[in-house]
Amino acid sequence: MSETPSSDATPDLRDLYQDVIFDHYRRPRHFGQLPHPNRSAAGHNPLCGDRLELELQVDDDGCIEDVAFTGEGCAISTASASLLTEAVKGKGVREALALFEQMHGALVEGRAVPADALGKLHVLEGVRQFPVRVKCAMLAWHTLRNALTQIGRVANTEEQDEAGARP
Repeated sequence: MSETPSSDATPDLRDLYQDVIFDHYRRPRHFGQLPHPNRSAAGHNPLCGDRLELELQVDDDGCIEDVAFTGEGCAISTASASLLTEAVKGKGVREALALFEQMHGALVEGRAVPADALGKLHVLEGVRQFPVRVKCAMLAWHTLRNALTQIGRVANTEEQDEAGARP
């Protein structure tokens, strides 16, 4: 049975999740720019001041060959972007968009998502306990969605999406 970070998690488990988040904040993976990205998007969280640029190299078959990000943000925002890059590299565009839906469901809607479906990303579920921080965690994911669907606008945590839902 998989554990998920919740208020029921043991202190040791919460500490482990916090350690993973701080590791990705201090040493973000795939931080930098790609030489020739063919998909990109920007994201901004005005409440926290987080800003990021996400670049992807997607091949003709729809596989994300490479991904990188730059920007400045809080620990949650940076760690989420770092974890995102690890999670989507090598995946297909559809798989990455499905992962966005799972993360949105888990963090924004509070849907139960099996920890094994999210892999290492489940460490971000503990952010649900801090509603203002959910936007920090979701910024990179909304930016990814915009890059993959080629929506030509900045992902902004304070705007409604096309369906009228807040990010």
